[in-house]
Amino acid sequence: MAQRLSGNSSLVLPHPECCEVKQLQHTRCPQCQVAYCSSECQDKARGAYHEVLCMGQSPPSPKHPLTILQDAWKSMHYPPESASITLIAKMIASIKQSRNKDDTIAQFNQFCQVPVNSEKQLAHKLLGEKFQGQLDILQGLLTNALFESCIETWFTADGLRRVFALIGMNGQGIGTSSLSVYVHNCDALNIPDDEREQLDSFIDQLYIDMEKESGSFLNCEGSGLYSLQSCCNHSCVANAEVRFNDGNSTLTVVALRDIEEGQEICINYLDECTRESSRHSRQKFLRENYLFECDCDKCKDQCDDPDKTSSEEEEEDEDGMEEDAS
Repeated sequence: MAQRLSGNSSLVLPHPECCEVKQLQHTRCPQCQVAYCSSECQDKARGAYHEVLCMGQSPPSPKHPLTILQDAWKSMHYPPESASITLIAKMIASIKQSRNKDDTIAQFNQFCQVPVNSEKQLAHKLLGEKFQGQLDILQGLLTNALFESCIETWFTADGLRRVFALIGMNGQGIGTSSLSVYVHNCDALNIPDDEREQLDSFIDQLYIDMEKESGSFLNCEGSGLYSLQSCCNHSCVANAEVRFNDGNSTLTVVALRDIEEGQEICINYLDECTRESSRHSRQKFLRENYLFECDCDKCKDQCDDPDKTSSEEEEEDEDGMEEDAS
């Protein structure tokens, strides 16, 4: 993973005992060489969608419709990842490959839908400032690569925008980064101070190199749709949280404290950096990304707080310190 994200195929990590990746279990598709963590994972993918998405050779032909689609998305999106468009491709492929297409379509229809007037806002966040022109390009490329008559509305401009909005509302980052596990294990090493300094310096530089090559959000390995997680409402004082305990894409909702029978299970939609920010910052994030305002106990208790983002408060504090110093 570190080699791929840093763009350095010769990179060797110090303290390999801290890496929990089980490379001996890794397998690849014999045709397109797509990698899987295990033969079980490969069998599940082949049975669900990979027969449709397999491009038959490695490296894939630059003229293959799926290659053209992925390259177009990467040119539109920074960091240059392919999570959203790959997820859409897998959704379509799973329908094309399904023995019961109606049931598979129904599984996607169960996810939270947004009003038509909100779809543009969510699609805009995923696609950027030029999203309408980009949507037209993606629509044509998806149609050429994966058209399926039973979901032909997905291949219209409005239909594709709805699919992007569905992902924007329900998508869950898959937090199974083997690199974060490696770094955590390195932090726990009992080593001399000079060796610790060298190791910390190596890891800091590695993150810098990966951000230059692949962008931020390095601790997520893609995104997915989970029906259980999507049913949970948000609270800034959540009583449960999402975890990936098995080191794969299996999601578990874990209670953070005792939950009484009949009590709603809520998770926190905010990232770690935003959770302790001001009420105004939290509400702003939720409005922009999930189209609602939170009414949890924490937000009610802070309803009289100033309508300032945390960054504005920090700037005021810094200005006050400068005035005191002068």
